Amino acid sequence: MAAERNLPSPLAHYDPADLLDALATGIVVIDAQLCVVYANVAAQDLLAMSFNQARGRPYADLFVESNSLIATLKRARDTGCVYSEREVSVRPAATPRETRVLDITITPLDGMTGTKLLLELSDETQRARLTRESELRARLEGSRMMTRQLAHEIRNPLGGLRGAAQLLERELANPALREYTGVIISEADRLTALVDSMAGPMRHPKKMRMNVHEICEHVHHLLRAEARATVLVERDYDPSVPDGDFDRNQLVQALLNLARNALQAVGDHGRITLRTRIVSHAHIGLERHRLAVRIEVEDNGPGVPESIRGSLFYPLVTGRANGTGLGLAVAQEIVTRNAGAIEFQSEPGRTVFCMLLPLESRKTSS
Repeated sequence: MAAERNLPSPLAHYDPADLLDALATGIVVIDAQLCVVYANVAAQDLLAMSFNQARGRPYADLFVESNSLIATLKRARDTGCVYSEREVSVRPAATPRETRVLDITITPLDGMTGTKLLLELSDETQRARLTRESELRARLEGSRMMTRQLAHEIRNPLGGLRGAAQLLERELANPALREYTGVIISEADRLTALVDSMAGPMRHPKKMRMNVHEICEHVHHLLRAEARATVLVERDYDPSVPDGDFDRNQLVQALLNLARNALQAVGDHGRITLRTRIVSHAHIGLERHRLAVRIEVEDNGPGVPESIRGSLFYPLVTGRANGTGLGLAVAQEIVTRNAGAIEFQSEPGRTVFCMLLPLESRKTSS
């Protein structure tokens, strides 16, 4: 038994720092002044900076708007208690436009007050996005069914209204009165078109091999024709994006809906950018694709109102007084049918809507 107690540990030949660097969980140690004294490789990736850049810096300086997190760190330091927070949204100061979702556990070393703190940072950004997408897809399916039923119920009386107006127009001898029946007929046609849009695109994608920049250029041309001279419409394309299988007409409509929303957001003065980037090993829904393309529409308008961000892609939800609330719902439907997803980030002065589309039909397992 004594010999067994003297056996060397199986980890005896490994440097503890190497073991910590091998972890997928970010490990950060901060001192009593809340300054960084250690960060493993996973933590450096989450912070978007090297250990040499982070060492000695106050932890508050590593994130944008980190007051809530710092308050929790102080409580752990002052009480000697372990604290855990789930799905904390943070923006690293090194990449302020990128939001990450972290599960954080704060453990005072030695269980003492006023001591160093050990932080375990688990990146849950991907899981949170997948959960959000799954919930959105489920809610959209319910909204889609309700909208199509509503569209069917509205379409029939509109047809009757238009037919009655045409019959009345034939009986009117006074041309001035026919002007009013013409208004009824034109408004009935407009409402019928709106109802058809509410029903959403029913056609399955008819894909062909092409480069996504052909779609972007077509939308750019249309947007330039609609935009005022004081609105700048820019392009920022990634020339390395390869050809893919796309339904040109459907994706033009989806991208045009996003671009027109941006155009309405900036008003008479502003800037809109169409951007493409290639993405490796992209997760779209529950599938992982070897290659995908991001098509972004960025504008410098006032941003999406906070009150509608959670329901922005639902039919009939809009932040504009004269909006129909169908553009984003139709775009989401089209992109979903093309095995893609739409995401957005918004703050005053910068709103980005992104279409993420696979470049190949073959999927790899997660």
